[in-house]
Amino acid sequence: MSGVGVLTFGCRLNLAESERIREAAGDAPDTIVVNSCAVTGEAVRQAEKAVRRAHRERPEARIIVTGCAAQLEPARFAAMAGVTRILGNAEKLRSEHYRALPGDGPADSRVADIFADRAPPAPATSFTDRSRAFVQVQSGCDHRCTFCIIPFARGHGRSVPADRVIERIAALVDAGAREAVLTGVDLTGYGADLDAGQTLGALAARILRDVPGLPRLRLSSIDTIEIDPLLFDLLAGEPRMMPHLHLSLQSGDDMILKRMKRRHGRAQAIATVQALKARRPDIAIGADLIAGFPTETAAMAGQSLALIDECDIVFAHVFPFSPRVGTPAARMPQVEPEVARQRARALREASAARRAHWLQSLVGSTQNVLTERGGIGHAENFARVRCPSHAAVGKVSTVRITAVDGDILVGVPA
Repeated sequence: MSGVGVLTFGCRLNLAESERIREAAGDAPDTIVVNSCAVTGEAVRQAEKAVRRAHRERPEARIIVTGCAAQLEPARFAAMAGVTRILGNAEKLRSEHYRALPGDGPADSRVADIFADRAPPAPATSFTDRSRAFVQVQSGCDHRCTFCIIPFARGHGRSVPADRVIERIAALVDAGAREAVLTGVDLTGYGADLDAGQTLGALAARILRDVPGLPRLRLSSIDTIEIDPLLFDLLAGEPRMMPHLHLSLQSGDDMILKRMKRRHGRAQAIATVQALKARRPDIAIGADLIAGFPTETAAMAGQSLALIDECDIVFAHVFPFSPRVGTPAARMPQVEPEVARQRARALREASAARRAHWLQSLVGSTQNVLTERGGIGHAENFARVRCPSHAAVGKVSTVRITAVDGDILVGVPA
């Protein structure tokens, strides 16, 4: 086997950037790029396992490690057998770093101070099955949640100018994309570094106006506290803005939210969801939740568990707390790991029950589904749907939901 292989870990932003890594690496021979994640300690260990497996299976290949874990701990990966080069997040998208790779010998490290990078990111994209495109519009974060190491891997918040975003999305639509998913490290922080009035809502409105051929626009994870009025109105009433939100909630307890240094409170999060659902009842809610944050008591954990029902969370992404060296939360009194795992399990079970009830409620409804690989697609509310056999990949079809099969809805022609 020859050429470049890219192994991607972590968020949708990493997925989009991996496509640009492939372009930057070009035809570099026998090269494996590990685009790592650092959101948890387990994510870093997964990247290490991938490096060891790649070296074992392809000992002749040159291995490049990049991404957030490489930015934060370059020496950790440089010491691993088979690793040729370490690239920081500012270096990984530049083609010159994939040329003239060293042969045997110590790995070289090209990792600059990420906070020195003030340039707007390029609008990296990942195009899945010629139907859905993930489009990076922002990178970095200027907030300092006590559990999060990612700002130190991504640097200051930086936004892609709207004209460049629109140009990129228009090209993707011309290539067949029917849905664009806007991604970023702090997505609702979009525009803070640009001229006044540049917000995520303003960007979404311009995309919908200037790319009339785009049927569906979706957002990745956002903060409730940063939903600007225009964005709220689009989410609540614009048919081409998908009725699906993934919220960075993290906890349902106000004291824990303060110790996390989050900017929202429990009541604000619930009120935002209720206000959206009052205007658009079919909107589906996902959320990130951390179980077992330092000092969390059973009562505090119960507040997060209750949030599943109070915010009608049907897509929960649950993490047992993982202390990251260098963050304030790592120095706080820790919850026993087994207790954190038990609480995480309870959150997942509650969300699964909520999702099962929600999916069952959709039986008999009509859904517009974008068909993807393997005959499975996503409805506007992000429910996965098994499409009719004749539905072509990359096409939006109207189907009637007849049954639920596990976590997948079954659709027939409407």
